Amino acid sequence: MRRLAVFAGAFSLGVFLAQYLLRPEWLLPAALGALALGWASFLLPWELRRRSAAACAALALALGWNWLYLRQVQRPMEALAGTEGTAVMTLLDYAEETDYGARTSVKLEGFPLGKAVYYGDVSLLELEPGQTVTGAVRFQSAARVRDTDVTSFTSKGAFLLLYGRGGASYASGTAGSLRWLPARLGRAMAEKIRQLYPEETAGFLTAILTGDKSGLSEEDGIALSEAGLYHIMAVSGMHCGFLLTLVTLLTGKRRRLTAALTLPLLVFYALLTGGSPSVVRACVMLTFLLAAPLCRRDSDPPTALAAALFLILLVNPFAAASVSLQLSFAAMAGLLWLTPRLMKTLAGERPRGRVFRFFSASFSTTMGALVFTTPLTAWYFGRLALVSPLSNLLCLWAAGIVFMAGLLSVAAGFLWTPLGAALALVPRALAGYILGAARLLAGIPYHAVYYTNPYLKYWLVFAYALFALAYVLRPKNRRKYAAAALLAALTLAVTVELGRRRCRADLDVFFLDVGQGQCVLLASEGRFALVDCGSGNGWISAGDIAADHLASLGCKRLDYLILTHYDSDHVSGVTALAERVDVGALLAPETAEDGELRERVLSAAEAAGAGVMPPEEVRTISLGRAALTVYPPVGTGGDNQEGLAVLASAGELDLLVTGDMDRATERRLLAACELPDLEVLAAGHHGSRYSTSEELLEALGPETVCVSVGSNSYGHPSEETLERLARQGCAVYRTDLHGDIHLSLNREN
Repeated sequence: MRRLAVFAGAFSLGVFLAQYLLRPEWLLPAALGALALGWASFLLPWELRRRSAAACAALALALGWNWLYLRQVQRPMEALAGTEGTAVMTLLDYAEETDYGARTSVKLEGFPLGKAVYYGDVSLLELEPGQTVTGAVRFQSAARVRDTDVTSFTSKGAFLLLYGRGGASYASGTAGSLRWLPARLGRAMAEKIRQLYPEETAGFLTAILTGDKSGLSEEDGIALSEAGLYHIMAVSGMHCGFLLTLVTLLTGKRRRLTAALTLPLLVFYALLTGGSPSVVRACVMLTFLLAAPLCRRDSDPPTALAAALFLILLVNPFAAASVSLQLSFAAMAGLLWLTPRLMKTLAGERPRGRVFRFFSASFSTTMGALVFTTPLTAWYFGRLALVSPLSNLLCLWAAGIVFMAGLLSVAAGFLWTPLGAALALVPRALAGYILGAARLLAGIPYHAVYYTNPYLKYWLVFAYALFALAYVLRPKNRRKYAAAALLAALTLAVTVELGRRRCRADLDVFFLDVGQGQCVLLASEGRFALVDCGSGNGWISAGDIAADHLASLGCKRLDYLILTHYDSDHVSGVTALAERVDVGALLAPETAEDGELRERVLSAAEAAGAGVMPPEEVRTISLGRAALTVYPPVGTGGDNQEGLAVLASAGELDLLVTGDMDRATERRLLAACELPDLEVLAAGHHGSRYSTSEELLEALGPETVCVSVGSNSYGHPSEETLERLARQGCAVYRTDLHGDIHLSLNREN
């Protein structure tokens, strides 16, 4: 078993090296180098020789397999990128609705390996897996969207994006095949859940049973995330453990019958939930666990973990970049390595009661799962949920009952709906308990800290070094860990306070990096205003980014939310922001081309307590030691021309934000309003060639220009605009190049 663990571990290491460090042209030479090291290992002693040879062979296999996968799977598909043509596709799943139609994963005819993601019209929502679609499409690489490297598609085995060009035809294909039974059952389960449960808990039940979070409300999703409970929505080993527990209870702990029923159920459940790396990992490990006693062998969890990673990466080496895979395996590694040690340390030498064992087991399990996942969540999500140990203690037991009882209620509902409805009472009540607990925990001050605080990453390194030092120091007792925990808590409090106090200027200005959108945060003397909050990049939540920044600055209430206009890339984050932050007043135009979007934004702002202040005339408002002047619309012809302009002033220092005004509207603004010379200008319309005109630059003479811009197909910022700014001698900062931009304006300096 140890040899298998060494081989699987070395193979996985090779795949991660190939995905993250080595260029494609280096893969074959590196594989040959690993083979050479394997031959050289025969000079070592016998036991070391076998392990070294196995590790080098696995490393060479991994590098060679990556090279072959690139040549035979990814590159043939990516060769179509940038072209248009007719594609014949087989649907692999039910389509999901998007802002512009629907999308689903497909198998492209002529490519037996690898998948694609097809974006079509809403008629896709009526199709079933197995049906075929034939139509004109535009091919695009899934590994690089515009100018941004993306792994969310390739990590799932999809290497092309197909954009429909209309006129698609559909055929039945293999839709009635048993191959698609798991997908059909998943859809039937979701429909039965909606029938048995009220709307407020149906989305939660669907998520916890099938992993489909599309029905979960934004409010509930944010509360679960902030409370450190969102992981119960991601189908993983925990859910497979719930399934095993349910089968064990039904079979009366008869080992062979439990194994015979659980193994096929796990495979079916993995297919039903989409085969994510986390659930595949759990299925492989549980298979080892169940099969070992039947084969008269001891189970070896580390070997099972390594074998699961090997199988996943063998199927798709690009899965190494999957956030789900990294979090799942990191959590499991912590559970195997740290949790037993922590439980032993907490127990000490004396026997303990049941209550103590329950609390220590819950705490040890949570900390074990967090020890390796915390750096990953910091990197990917920028958040550390401090209430996570408490939330898991309060809710994980309930999540297990919700899963098992919910699954039974759905199964009973297929047989007789009234019976399913009766069985649904318990999971319905517990689902409400979990969601209520999540909202309560998310409302606790400092329930989480955010890496928008620039000092927090240094604290994290310090904390890990502190506990590592405690681990290696002797003697082995609990006091040194208690001292380390106390010191970590004290330094965390200092770190949080330093993050709050980093804004000491008369006016601090943050141009937040929200991709292709705009979000400008203004702070002065503990008062805060936000000018716009939106992103045109669907994978970026401008509202969460803004709320994270506000929280790290100690903001409990946003004084002013100012929206220049109602384009999605300026307001899409308002609903998420309003779920997390109270708003004092909203200033926004009275009209919008998209009336539905406007109503949604206004409803969210009013739900956050905002009073609406329509800017019918020039309005000046106080913001600490600074002042904000909001100018009403001066143009006509659409949202961009009928937007607001905002001047932020700290003494003689001024910043102007014009939204998406074009040059004609800029001229009208200059004619209608007395604007001062500027120190800072927010480039109009993300650096469009039609904004930030020569007239505006010459009239106001800004010293610094900040461009809120991200991955886009519009050519923003345009070369013409950048040349104009260079001729004026402006210092230019861009969020796509520099990330968040922080400027401090002081009267004295």
